[in-house]
Amino acid sequence: MTRPKDLDPSSNPRALLGAELRHARERAALSQEALGAPLFVSGSFIGQLEAGTRRMHTEYAEHFDSVLGTQGFFARNCEALAKSKYPDHFAEAAEAEAAATTIKHYLPLLIPGLLQTPAYSAELFRSYRPMATEDEINELVAARLDRGRLLEDPTTPVLWIVLDEAALRRPVGGPAVMAEALRHVADLARRHRIVLQVLPFSAGAHAGMGGSLKLMEFAEAPLLCFVEGLDTGRLIDDPATTARHSMTFSLLQALGLSPRDSLALVESVAHDYAHEEQHP
Repeated sequence: MTRPKDLDPSSNPRALLGAELRHARERAALSQEALGAPLFVSGSFIGQLEAGTRRMHTEYAEHFDSVLGTQGFFARNCEALAKSKYPDHFAEAAEAEAAATTIKHYLPLLIPGLLQTPAYSAELFRSYRPMATEDEINELVAARLDRGRLLEDPTTPVLWIVLDEAALRRPVGGPAVMAEALRHVADLARRHRIVLQVLPFSAGAHAGMGGSLKLMEFAEAPLLCFVEGLDTGRLIDDPATTARHSMTFSLLQALGLSPRDSLALVESVAHDYAHEEQHP
């Protein structure tokens, strides 16, 4: 049997690894369920690996090499692709985000990372890591801005943001930083690159008060949900749980201002910050 070539890191490596897995599985005449059963994972999880929406972990890769006779191909490439510029709790979610066709995101206190300006990101990272060097902060900011390049594509992914009013009112970095940050969000909304809703204080209690919520939809894989806390994060594919979180996001959308009113509010708050900077 011909030995598969190692993947080119300059391409889309996780998608290519998934394609190789599908090819090897089909060549072995195994279903997704049969390949996943010894690992106690579902056939849909194997499908997510094949679609490139989930990360292949070492124990899975070693099993695939053994069952599929791929001579260590998956283990070698899995180890090479495991290195990430993102924190461990977020790395897999960031990779899934890059493959998503639609992202729906609610954040209670912050402007989402995909929408952040360099100054806003730097202020956040400095507050998280007060003893970090400037080089370390710059590296973190660069990684976050790199994620934001998803929005350079004019249409994909569809990005629906529900932004709590608290994120507008908390002066991260001061008036100048906030004015710039909110103008950037407003610009993306005006260019119809994002769908923006603000969840106003007047909405009162709501379904998302427990924390942030991100839903990711894919062309050839089931819905994924990412929930995050302090230095923790969990990527969820259980259908019952993702359905429940989808309902939560729908409830937040129902309580949010319309996109037009949301844009007006963001621009108004940005104007207030700019005026405050000019007339402290």
